[in-house]
Amino acid sequence: MSTIEKVQEEVLVEEQVGLNNEIILFNDDVNTFDHVIETLVRVCNHEFLQAEQCALLVHYKGKCTVKTGEYDELKPQCSALLDAGLSAEIQ
Repeated sequence: MSTIEKVQEEVLVEEQVGLNNEIILFNDDVNTFDHVIETLVRVCNHEFLQAEQCALLVHYKGKCTVKTGEYDELKPQCSALLDAGLSAEIQ
């Protein structure tokens, strides 16, 4: 394996590791479907249908991954979800 191939392989591995973080949204008995959907559209840039599907998954399954990416990108979005009264964490 050449040095260039080895460097490219290391970069690809680093990129994949960096994208392994996700925001998990958890079910609660407080927030309405409308509030959850509107918040996901506003904070996570979801389309309405995507936000609606996530809200349904959270309701019926208890949790749903709503965003994946690098930790530094997800942190402010997770904070905004928490500020809106939703239950979320980065994993």
